[in-house]
Amino acid sequence: MKQKNNGTWVSWNENLKYNYKTKYTIITEEELQEVIAKNDKIRFFGSKQSSADIAAGTDALIDMTAYNKIVSYDYNKKTITVQSGLVLGELLEAIEAVGWCIPCLPDINTITIGGALATGTHGTNGKLLSEYMIGCNLVLADGSIQTIAAEDDLIDAVRVSLGMLGVMSTITFQCEPAYTLHVKEGPESDDVWLPKIKSRLKKHDFLRILWLPHTDKGYVITGDKINPDTEVVENLGPKYLKHRRTASKVLYKYTHIFPWLTAIANKLLYKGFFSSKKEHKGTLYQATVTKSRGSTLELAEWTIALDKFPQVFAELKEELNNWSNKSFVHIPMDVRFVYQDKSWLSYAYGHDTVTMGCVSRNAATADTYEAFKSVEKIFIKHGGRPHWGKRFTAKDAELTQIYPKWEDFKELRANLDPTNKFLNPYLTELVNAKVMVNETA
Repeated sequence: MKQKNNGTWVSWNENLKYNYKTKYTIITEEELQEVIAKNDKIRFFGSKQSSADIAAGTDALIDMTAYNKIVSYDYNKKTITVQSGLVLGELLEAIEAVGWCIPCLPDINTITIGGALATGTHGTNGKLLSEYMIGCNLVLADGSIQTIAAEDDLIDAVRVSLGMLGVMSTITFQCEPAYTLHVKEGPESDDVWLPKIKSRLKKHDFLRILWLPHTDKGYVITGDKINPDTEVVENLGPKYLKHRRTASKVLYKYTHIFPWLTAIANKLLYKGFFSSKKEHKGTLYQATVTKSRGSTLELAEWTIALDKFPQVFAELKEELNNWSNKSFVHIPMDVRFVYQDKSWLSYAYGHDTVTMGCVSRNAATADTYEAFKSVEKIFIKHGGRPHWGKRFTAKDAELTQIYPKWEDFKELRANLDPTNKFLNPYLTELVNAKVMVNETA
């Protein structure tokens, strides 16, 4: 175990900075137990890519990134057990190498497993990654280990918990046989793609829509399972498409000063980078996961019940097209789909869900990005739920209205961590926890 004293923790996008007294880099479960047991307050982090203020803000921190081994495979049951600091891309490559997949992949593969689970990372028209977790070791506030299996009632609370119940140590995933997707992409008008969502979810194995504000267009991506030997005439579009991020950076450079420039930039980006059709095939991982994020950015993401999405979309589009406000959104807004589950803090608890991402390409000026406020206002109005790892302002009073198991989760958290060891200031406010006397001393 390595220990570093008196340093500064900085998030990936450099929007969050905290001084710490001690940072521990652990490589074994025993070290993780020891560090947790001996510290009164502690948080833990992986790749630091969360836009939410959940990973630091305490005097003691645990760097989980060296705790990154594959522990074991069960080839008969198609399960894999890993340490929670493993990067998602390494997990996916490992299971693909033995002919497996987890049919729920987020857009990015550089986050750690523990962080992905804790914040409810999800895929595209599938489930949350946490739904494929069938067991884990959870290090509790006293340093003891609680082993949780798929049949335990506690697993539905632990699957998505923002690290407030304990620290996930080893995690076991249920995998499935790998498959190949035939992917087709291309633009469609809003009045075409919007009413087709439900029929396409039934027809296709993969559906994702990149909505392009101020253009009246969406960029629709569908995928269908095919035999790996099926021939597909590959069309990856013009070679200049690979420069989209560079072009976006240039076009959005001054939009925090002149927000209306965003509408013009969006129209140019649509014509240059989202107006052509593409076609290709590959495994789920090869065909659908971005392998790098490039420059820093800030994200908000909200979810809403599938049946409510058309109304929410109509209100959102009207708001963003209103030139009297400053809510101009950098494209694309990522529309994906998650099927209902039973995890307490899942966005899809109790209903099939549409997720919609909102991005600011200028991370440094994200605090003045009015679109985040407008998107949150509309989604909250209709009972939408925030992505735990992204930017939002809702706190306990709002969350208890939109998460049916919120109060149950808070009660469990208080029982498992009665001294609030795993809470930083942000999380303390989020759950409206009572501040202990020694926390204010």
